[in-house]
Amino acid sequence: MTSDAFFGLNPYHIALAVIGVIVISARWLPRLVSRDEPASAPLMIIFGAAAALLVPGMPAIPDPRTATGAWEVVSELAVIVALFGTGMRIDSLRPWRKWGPTARLLAVAMPLTIASVALLGFHLGGLTAAGAILLGAVVAPTDPVLAADVQVGPPQEGQEHPVRFTLTTEAGLNDGLAFPFVYMGLIVAAEGLNPGAWALEWLALDVVYRIAVGALAGWAGGRALALVLFAVPKGAPLANTGSGVVALAGVLLCYGSTELIEGYGFIAVAVMGMTLRRMEEDHQFHRQLHDFTESIEHALTAVLLIGLGAILPLVFAQLTWTHVAIALVLILVIRPLSGWISLIGTRMPHRDRAVISVYGVRGIGSIYYLCYAMTHMQFVDEAQLWALVGLIILLSTILHGFSVSWAMRRIEDQAPAPSD
Repeated sequence: MTSDAFFGLNPYHIALAVIGVIVISARWLPRLVSRDEPASAPLMIIFGAAAALLVPGMPAIPDPRTATGAWEVVSELAVIVALFGTGMRIDSLRPWRKWGPTARLLAVAMPLTIASVALLGFHLGGLTAAGAILLGAVVAPTDPVLAADVQVGPPQEGQEHPVRFTLTTEAGLNDGLAFPFVYMGLIVAAEGLNPGAWALEWLALDVVYRIAVGALAGWAGGRALALVLFAVPKGAPLANTGSGVVALAGVLLCYGSTELIEGYGFIAVAVMGMTLRRMEEDHQFHRQLHDFTESIEHALTAVLLIGLGAILPLVFAQLTWTHVAIALVLILVIRPLSGWISLIGTRMPHRDRAVISVYGVRGIGSIYYLCYAMTHMQFVDEAQLWALVGLIILLSTILHGFSVSWAMRRIEDQAPAPSD
């Protein structure tokens, strides 16, 4: 064997080494200045971009504008696992008045955000009507993957602050509830902005039927999985083995079967997590399953964030100052204002309302929705959409990631207040 062959630099091995360095650095470096949970997401994106530009021999990351499939699959898996884990985190669903702020965010803040971003994209960004609607739908939901710092803790910890409960349940449910608007963007791209021709069918199928089926399938899936894990066989329940992979298989089964009957799988897995958590609530398996799924979620997220950073130099080639303005208005004005408006009338302290309104992190879910739409329809403004979404995710992770620990400390120093 020649020395050249022996010391050959395989691009795949370079990529593995770089990923390892980036993940360790992103989790470790913040600890040099703070004892809080590391704000690793923005660092992974930034380090990913630096590696793509500076490390010799780094293999090219597939461009999501032309190789959408791989990005769609990995981001979909990350969101599925994250949504199930989000549902599992919630120790108590009652009293039902706790859900008041969540319902307001879903029913008021999210549609306001979608409409505002769509109008901004159409009038300021020069997007087509279909592209503007899609942009609103893609960036409206808060992200269950990157919002862990503002969510409730693992199962069985208790003491769920109203702010954390609201942000957790919002992130768990609004991913699925944004899907009707993604479909609206696809319909407008195919049939034009003529609601009289498609609005009734969209409302019946994409809103009512698919949401209802997703919720029902998630409830049934959670009950069925609980039966397998805790009840049958009665003398040797599977949960006692701590086999998290079986439960994860049940989540994939629930998601896949819900999608097969045209329901929203994202809603199904979130509801499934909440339902399963209600079964044998004190069993240690809930914590074991949460930790198992969280590890998978973190691994998938790290790969996606580093990959996103690596392709940002490509997609930012289409970036303009108008895009920067739209991204900043969404993060600094539209989300905070729509969230604040939706919470008017609640008994939450102003500081709690402000934190809920501001900390709507954007991330992996937006990548999935954009990939999903572009595998089903060709949009004339795809390059602009990727530039905008990439910038929104980057800015959101930076602005929210580096300030969230301080904000949550401020609100948790106060006594929890009634949520509605």
